[in-house]
Amino acid sequence: MLLLLMSAMQSNAQLTANFYDKSCPAALSTIRKTVRTAIAKERRMAASLIRLHFHDCFVHGCDGSVLLDDAPSITSEKNAFQNAGSVRGFEVVDSIKAAVEKACPGVVSCADILAVASRDASEYVNGPKWTVKLGRRDSITASKDLAEADLPIAFNDLDALISSFAKQGLSVRDMVALSGAHTIGQAQCATFRGRIYNDTNIDAGFARTRKRACPVSDGNTNLAPLDLVTPNSFDNNYYKNLIQKKGLLHSDQVLFNGGSTDNIVTSYSKDKATFYSDFASAMVKMGDISPLTGSSGQIRKLCSVVN
Repeated sequence: MLLLLMSAMQSNAQLTANFYDKSCPAALSTIRKTVRTAIAKERRMAASLIRLHFHDCFVHGCDGSVLLDDAPSITSEKNAFQNAGSVRGFEVVDSIKAAVEKACPGVVSCADILAVASRDASEYVNGPKWTVKLGRRDSITASKDLAEADLPIAFNDLDALISSFAKQGLSVRDMVALSGAHTIGQAQCATFRGRIYNDTNIDAGFARTRKRACPVSDGNTNLAPLDLVTPNSFDNNYYKNLIQKKGLLHSDQVLFNGGSTDNIVTSYSKDKATFYSDFASAMVKMGDISPLTGSSGQIRKLCSVVN
């Protein structure tokens, strides 16, 4: 009976900020150092690492499934429509994993690496900071189909976005705050071509500028900054852009288009501190989505393959 109770307690273990204090005290500093080195080399990597954590958590929960490559029993989430050719940063995660494995083999999960790396990335580009809860374990499978069903897309209208986030237990305010991660990073022409050529709620000059590098039928992978003002710094200019009808993606501009989220966008555009606080809270909440803990899953030795 006692063994059964102990097993149940282990499988229902909660995430905690001090999870690695004894088992791998160098874990957080090792992750932080590698993240900062990577972003110093390529500023865009900050956005890529935040996006990796987001795209992990929205599929099966925060379990590192987005990192798995194709295998006989696995169809990689990297092949999903929302990820293929755009989700990136895997080599940075591999570098982090190699470093923490050297410090303490078999202890730190790839899922936790993604969670910590996203926080460290935000902090490095002057964004919000938050305490990351730890103790996630890694999945032994992945789902391309679920990724395509559950990850938002750049063409979503407001109702679809609200529904997508609600399915993960995230509120409308969480959704608007997390969308603010688009204050950094870049998007491919294929994701915003429809907006700059077809949408009417767009600043004409902004559309003209974006069309130069995104022709009607070519240049799908050409990049443009999601925030035209300060593309490499985390701030609240993203929301100011939306008010000026200069959101790059359709799914950005729908947040300020006469709908239920206009007031949140306006608030964040005027008050960076409130945005930062809400973003941090939403990231913690997102990091709590269906983690594997206790004896569930595994601690992968390499993030791209199951043990």
